[in-house]
Amino acid sequence: MLVAITNDDGVAAPGLRRLAAAVHAAGHHVVVAAPATEASGASASLHAVSEEGRVVVERRRLTGLDRITAYAVQASPAYIALLATLGAFGRKPDVVLSGINRGANAGHAVLHSGTVGAVFTAANRGCRGMAVSLDVLSPLAASAASGGAAIASLDTVDDETRHWDTAASLASELLPVLLDTPGGTVFNLNVPDVPRDKLRGLRRGTLANFGQVQMTLAEKGEGYVRVSLEENGATFEPGTDLALLAEGFACVTPVQAVTHLDDLDLALPQP
Repeated sequence: MLVAITNDDGVAAPGLRRLAAAVHAAGHHVVVAAPATEASGASASLHAVSEEGRVVVERRRLTGLDRITAYAVQASPAYIALLATLGAFGRKPDVVLSGINRGANAGHAVLHSGTVGAVFTAANRGCRGMAVSLDVLSPLAASAASGGAAIASLDTVDDETRHWDTAASLASELLPVLLDTPGGTVFNLNVPDVPRDKLRGLRRGTLANFGQVQMTLAEKGEGYVRVSLEENGATFEPGTDLALLAEGFACVTPVQAVTHLDDLDLALPQP
């Protein structure tokens, strides 16, 4: 099986390396193609940097992954996923994985996620996909005295020391489950930033009505606005992805991108 791996944190991100290593160790063929620079919040946008009409692609060697072909692509994650399904990095992959993202991608806010947008795009081309994210905020929020304290302390932790292997191993174990689903299926996997033996388990969850963080208008003036991110203080509905993460569980949610509504009655005006 050929697994293409991308992300939105950039080709140098530690989560990408750990995911690629785990999938390769499980016996699968792996090709990495990820943005040359960070592309968080890109959703499923199709954006690329081109030179004379050619998307810029550079071979990269990832630390500790000499046997895995990797490319740094001057494009958004969704564009890279689309290129992969067109055979730009070898044959069309059987599965597209995206991650491991630094931060949960949960609730209806997955609409804006570049990590999830990549696998939605792959699914639109008939590939199965899985977005994988490490919840780096909930452990901090549990011990923080106030909401802002947790977000402010995110950058005090060396990302190389996070528990990427917990998420990587779960993603690898979920691959056979994903392969047993129809083409175009997408899993959204969120995993707490804890050692594997501290994980309470893996559960299936639904999407919360909101995301883990929210954007607020911090300041506005003549000719400008300034926004900030804050933790969402809403109560988590039981069984949702955010509730399960807060309880110490990893959560997988089958998700679907664009679809039409069959059960909505419309009183259409007649010409």
